[in-house]
Amino acid sequence: MSDIPLGVLDLVPVPSGATAADALRNSVELAQLTEEFGYARYWFAEHHLNPGVAGTSPAVVLALTAAATSTIRLGSGAVQLGHRTALSTVEEFGLLDALYPGRLDLGLGRSGGRPPAEKTESPTTTPVVDGRAPNGLVIPPRFSFARLLGSPRVALHRKLLLLPNAESQDYAEQIDDILALLAGTYRTEDGVEAHVVPGEGAEVEVWILGSSGGESAQVAGERGLRFAANYHVSPGTVLEAVDGYRAYFQPSDVLDKPYVSVSADVVVAEDDAAARELATGYGAWVRSIRTAEGAIPFPTPAEARAHVWTDEDRELVQDRLDTQFVGSPQHVADRLEQLQEATGADELLITTITHDQADRVRSYELLAAEWRRR
Repeated sequence: MSDIPLGVLDLVPVPSGATAADALRNSVELAQLTEEFGYARYWFAEHHLNPGVAGTSPAVVLALTAAATSTIRLGSGAVQLGHRTALSTVEEFGLLDALYPGRLDLGLGRSGGRPPAEKTESPTTTPVVDGRAPNGLVIPPRFSFARLLGSPRVALHRKLLLLPNAESQDYAEQIDDILALLAGTYRTEDGVEAHVVPGEGAEVEVWILGSSGGESAQVAGERGLRFAANYHVSPGTVLEAVDGYRAYFQPSDVLDKPYVSVSADVVVAEDDAAARELATGYGAWVRSIRTAEGAIPFPTPAEARAHVWTDEDRELVQDRLDTQFVGSPQHVADRLEQLQEATGADELLITTITHDQADRVRSYELLAAEWRRR
């Protein structure tokens, strides 16, 4: 599987007992080391008002990381367009590209704006029987984000991220504006041109991130852009997402055929038992996100074991626990091969969170070594 590149998705997690500054230093160090290990990309997510996540501004963290690395591609996974403009996005990445040309991935997501109506049926063409894809990959029931999206905390996010009385631009129109500004073809209906300096002509790869076969998959496919599907965020809809994208795909100047990356939550250690110990805090961490409390600082195994679980808690996180790949290098690589086969992914994006930085670094190192052997 060494012909399938591995990338890194980093949320800049804050371990319990640490600070945001510690988390940022950890992430820059991890980027440097995963570059040495042979990972193809290093992406930063964007999240807000989370005590346990310090990656609030991908462009800022990318600038810090670009200065500390030399060859690995760097990108956003993803810039949340719901509270941004096309111009500000192109300007930020244009500045980065001006100093680090040809290394930037502009990953775009629709989060942060008005949420779409939740779909009740999956248009996936890949059969799922008894919770598994044909090759055995676990595809859990679709998780409903309605409670999370309707929470007062999400409303507060929107209030603080958007200017008063502002409304998010239509997502498809915003993507078109970004592409036009990058290409230097932006024109108003009255014929007024806009040229972004730096930004116009920037050598950035544009990606669309999506968790379902809905608007994001359609926008990416119809414009012939690269698409990243989230098995780690919404494992129940990953097949729908990749199937939808491929169904919508139209060749473009960028791609002549679909190109897909798929993410996975991974923890690797020398053996399965050691890896399970390192992953002990994952359930409590996911629970904090899905209850709209905001991601907690990632707990130690002992802190996680002290959590008193209710049946509701377990049901809330079970799909994520069932689809986290935890174990020895051989075991996890087998699971990743299964994910790649089921989705037809051209790349895989690995996100690993452990309490201790050394364990997180070692997880990526072990996985890279095993992947090269295949």
